[in-house]
Amino acid sequence: MDFTFSLASFLSFLVAVALAPLFMGVILKVKAFFAGKQGPPWLIKYYTLIKLLRKGSVYSTSTTFVFKLGPIVSFVTALMLLLFFPFAGLPPVLSFHGDVVILFYLLGLGRFFTVLAALDTASPFEGMGAAREVFFSALAEATIFVIIALFFRLSGSLSFAEYFTGVHAVNLWSESAALIFLVLIALFIVLLTENSRVPVDDPATHLELTMIHEVMILDHSGPDLALIEMGAFFKMLFYSSFVSCLLFPFHTGTPLFNVIIFYIIMTLVYATVGLIESITARYKMDMVPNFILTSFALVFFAIILTMEFVQ
Repeated sequence: MDFTFSLASFLSFLVAVALAPLFMGVILKVKAFFAGKQGPPWLIKYYTLIKLLRKGSVYSTSTTFVFKLGPIVSFVTALMLLLFFPFAGLPPVLSFHGDVVILFYLLGLGRFFTVLAALDTASPFEGMGAAREVFFSALAEATIFVIIALFFRLSGSLSFAEYFTGVHAVNLWSESAALIFLVLIALFIVLLTENSRVPVDDPATHLELTMIHEVMILDHSGPDLALIEMGAFFKMLFYSSFVSCLLFPFHTGTPLFNVIIFYIIMTLVYATVGLIESITARYKMDMVPNFILTSFALVFFAIILTMEFVQ
């Protein structure tokens, strides 16, 4: 593992962490624009986090330490994801060969404890949401690991940083642009799935029978809910950064210019999510698996093409 300290990498990590709640406000502003409203302030997510952190947490008598552990693990694992990500072409804070596998298992670990915390409440509604979360996430993970196999075939590396900064960098402007285009579509579907966005789930709904992620955190409050929200912001930032790095290689020769372009593209990714939520209705529950498996079919087709054309 590479523990070489880089001030630029660490500052890039801190900037990404600080901006994660702000980008969620972009989605709200886009949705408000299409609804003909002014929408909440840009800093609404910061206000919400501060409000939650100032409150106390309420715990049911039926819960155990697992319920308290869920938000902590969810937050820490999501934060660790960002330590391994090469924001704007800069080297990540941490990197080693094979870290890409660890990254997605960290996501699985955070989800596992979130599900355990939901089941620990003994609430049938939260159990229903946990079952849906696990099922849909399992379908999305199949796509993720096929993407890893495809990127390994294209770049020859299992390091996340090498995918975007190595000699054989993977992006939409490389020789394998046609394959990456399929990956982009599939990855965006995974982004919507893993972050419980429309059309898979509606984060604004308050009807338990139709919720997936939101119903699992109904019993969380105060600082615990703030940790879960921050973990969700970081996970959304991770997938949006993933898409952004595939869209543009970020090797202009000027680090500051790279950073500016990176965050402009990422803002557009968030705006696209808001656009989709404004013009698309949430799918019926039995249609969601077909939607997620479409991403797997696209990436599977892409990896079959590499067997024919990439030597």
